[in-house]
Amino acid sequence: MTIRPIREVGDPVLRTPADEVKDFDSDLAALVRDLVETVDHPGRAGLAATQIGVSLRVFSYNIDGVIGHVVNPRIVELSDETQDGDEGCLSVPGIWAPTVRAMHAVVEGFDVDGKPLRVEGEGLMARCLQHEVDHLDGKLFLDRLTGEARKSALRALRDR
Repeated sequence: MTIRPIREVGDPVLRTPADEVKDFDSDLAALVRDLVETVDHPGRAGLAATQIGVSLRVFSYNIDGVIGHVVNPRIVELSDETQDGDEGCLSVPGIWAPTVRAMHAVVEGFDVDGKPLRVEGEGLMARCLQHEVDHLDGKLFLDRLTGEARKSALRALRDR
């Protein structure tokens, strides 16, 4: 069992768009295993490969006891209805802020064997899908904040 250390804000890998996976091989299988084992802990909803220092488009999720992964994910649908709940990030520990996300999201990609995969969800699952794809695009949830929420989160980040 390999639980990988989490990269934190300030690490350049978190701000660099991840590369598309081209080889569905044993290295990818090992990465997916590490992502799944690392996300399988209370309080962890999702984990992008960039958060463990690997610049490949892969993430794992752990929502309501359902654990999975998506390789080369792309968001194909977002609802017009939004949610505005507190969001946090393993790479930005201790900071939570109200973050607007679509209430429903659909992601398409592949499983570890290269078979097409479609994952969709409402609420927390939708938030997780959007958050993890953002990571793979080199974005943090802090980038989505505006106004006082942004000022407060950046102040807390500076002060820690």
